[in-house]
Amino acid sequence: MMNAMDLDPQPDIFTHWCTDLYNLPMPSVSPFLYTIPTATSLSSSSSSSSSPPSTSGGAADDMAYSIRSVEEILSYSFKDKSLLEEALTHSSYNNGESFKSYQRLEFVGDAVLGLALSNYVFLAYPNLEPGQLSSLRAANISTEKLARVAVRHGLHRFIRHSAAPLHDKVKEFADAVSQEDDTVVYGGLVKAPKILADIVESVAAAIYVDLNLDLQQLWVIFRALLEPIVTLEDLQKQPQPVTMLFELCQKQGKQVDIKYWKNGEKNVATVYVDGKFIASGSSEKKETAKLNAAKQALLKLSESMPTNAGRLDFSFGLNKSFEIDGAKQKLHELCGKKKWPKPIYSLEKDEGPPHDKKYVSSVQIRTVDGILYIEGDEKSRVKEAQNSAASWIIHALQESNYL
Repeated sequence: MMNAMDLDPQPDIFTHWCTDLYNLPMPSVSPFLYTIPTATSLSSSSSSSSSPPSTSGGAADDMAYSIRSVEEILSYSFKDKSLLEEALTHSSYNNGESFKSYQRLEFVGDAVLGLALSNYVFLAYPNLEPGQLSSLRAANISTEKLARVAVRHGLHRFIRHSAAPLHDKVKEFADAVSQEDDTVVYGGLVKAPKILADIVESVAAAIYVDLNLDLQQLWVIFRALLEPIVTLEDLQKQPQPVTMLFELCQKQGKQVDIKYWKNGEKNVATVYVDGKFIASGSSEKKETAKLNAAKQALLKLSESMPTNAGRLDFSFGLNKSFEIDGAKQKLHELCGKKKWPKPIYSLEKDEGPPHDKKYVSSVQIRTVDGILYIEGDEKSRVKEAQNSAASWIIHALQESNYL
């Protein structure tokens, strides 16, 4: 097993990367790493030799067992074991003592894995355009991908939490993953629980911090867990849902609009076809929200084309450009009725010569649940841009059952 002291870590966060790093042989790891837990092994783990010890030994014994087990999975021995303990602890965990949850480490892990994968795809694909590089990176650090990493390597068995619903969601997902044969890029039959991706990110951060922020050594250790790396060929075999959505509708002569808005910290993407609401998706990340919305829209549209899913049937008077006549005034009246503060408009875009100006306005309103924010379409006048933003946020309010 690799020991932290054997790596001679350097406390230099601006590590120089070399192409040889990505051609290094994979570290020696236990065959256990490539065993996908089946429904049987998950349900009977308490009687297996790899199951945690009885709780009669106390929480400390259980965590010590978890640390040893995860170190074996990683083929890495921590200098500071408390980092791994923190990485495995969900915020719900409570046994009467005070524990740090993995949230701070997850914050670091999200950024570190993003940078590591950016370096990898940049060096591995010297001729790809930035958009394709972004797609490859996103596919390898998505919630769906990292959740499968957690399950396939058994990390999910060592999450310390006190939330019963999490156990059911994780088990349902693990059972579904055990039935998958090929690389799944954009999600399978069961939605991946975010906690599983969080754990992978927090464990990566724990290693990174234990190595004194050595990004190269983190990649050497952690790449094994991410295998198989999603390749360009994988992406070509499984077309991107957003691309598929636009192609499907284009063949039918229909127009697709995807609008984004924020509900507090959550990004929401909403798909409209010919002005009719089809589906929406949400996530902390904008791109993931877009993917989720596109997948849901494809499912609905596959049932019938053209769709009859237009549940946004306003009395506001929608015109052909999918705008509400007098939307700015109507939004002002709605906020008054709901006793919300007045809408706040901001110019997000002001471009072009005086005779051909283009404007994009945003609007935000504060509700009892938080701040809602959305941008409108590009217009030639500021008032029209504000009306467009007001139209879209009225639609968003309708979809979210605020009205």
